[in-house]
Amino acid sequence: MIGNYKIITVTHKSSTIKDIGKFVLPESNGVPLSIRLEKAREQLSISDLLYLPTCNRVMYFFQTEREFEQGFLEEFTRFFYPEWKVGKAIGKFMFYEGEEAIRHLFEVASSVDSLVVGEREIIRQLRESYRKCQEMGIIGDSVRLAMDATVRTAKSVYATTGIGQKPVSIVSLAIKKLLEAGISPTDRVLIVGAGQTNLLVCKFLKKYGFTNVVVFNRSLTKAEEVAAVVAGNALPLSNLAEYDKGFDGMVVCTASTEAIITHELYKQLLKGEKDKKVVVDLAIPNNVAKEVVESFEIDYIEIEGLKKLAEKNLQFRSNEVEKAKLLIEESIIEFKSLYAERLLERAFGDMPKRIKAVKSKAINEVFRKEIDGLDDETRALMERMMDYMEKKCIGIPMKVAKETILP
Repeated sequence: MIGNYKIITVTHKSSTIKDIGKFVLPESNGVPLSIRLEKAREQLSISDLLYLPTCNRVMYFFQTEREFEQGFLEEFTRFFYPEWKVGKAIGKFMFYEGEEAIRHLFEVASSVDSLVVGEREIIRQLRESYRKCQEMGIIGDSVRLAMDATVRTAKSVYATTGIGQKPVSIVSLAIKKLLEAGISPTDRVLIVGAGQTNLLVCKFLKKYGFTNVVVFNRSLTKAEEVAAVVAGNALPLSNLAEYDKGFDGMVVCTASTEAIITHELYKQLLKGEKDKKVVVDLAIPNNVAKEVVESFEIDYIEIEGLKKLAEKNLQFRSNEVEKAKLLIEESIIEFKSLYAERLLERAFGDMPKRIKAVKSKAINEVFRKEIDGLDDETRALMERMMDYMEKKCIGIPMKVAKETILP
């Protein structure tokens, strides 16, 4: 009944992250993506198509009557990935059809199948891809129906299980610890380093309303880019020793293999302040010298401790997966019934039009002479009876079908 649903996907389970990137379709390569996907529908006999690219999966969810036989798979590969050797590309793919395709879609949206279990970003990415494909005109009723059920399922999983609870991102845990240590949005925060980690740190600081942030980095341009995220200030790393405005919290993460925050530098940054500071060290190896931790009154948060907490939290999320899968199985049963009903609605879609045509022919052709001989009162009664029967006849086939066919 739902066997025409298909998924072809490349994920972290079947390929490396690097190779997954090679399966992402370029937005522009002489041919716009919308035209490319529309041509795919025509050439591959696909009725509906949802294309989802993320950093750890590329997925095609579609409907077709064609089977997953070698000819179709080769045709699919040559169309989308002509630069790949067919056999090598197919070896990276994972295939799902019918109920398994719906199950996989539900598990993806519910983050059961994610690289990091419980990460909610995937549902946003899925909805955004759906919106784009809708705008391209390649989404039909079948994918729409499946997507509606997918969103409902994901919301149910996140609401009734702990799969999305307890942060597992190192940066999110670091910010949580920073706040728990008493650092408030009005406190002075120094950011040392302007790589991807500290860029994410600034995004979290912005989320929590921090307003007094200074970013130091060897490249001033990079420091300015990161500082702009939180409307902070940027200075060269060489100016750190001369910084005289003090701090309440510090986040350090650079590519240096040696300690950046030495005993001497830390003492200079204090500017004589005696209150306890919070220092977050997200570098490997640590960028804060051991002597700093041992000699000063600080709340030191380092990456090894955060990694252990992340692993513990991830284990908690993993334990919630079985609960999520039970909900998904219930959703699949509901969807199968909903889809079957939708098929009936399509099949009986022109039933009202056909019944109206029968009534019209009876009145205007078959029994026209007899009806013309009726008086006005009798004719009005007859028309009311015909209207009543028309309405009843429209509903009866659908009702009978639902009672005898639907699960």
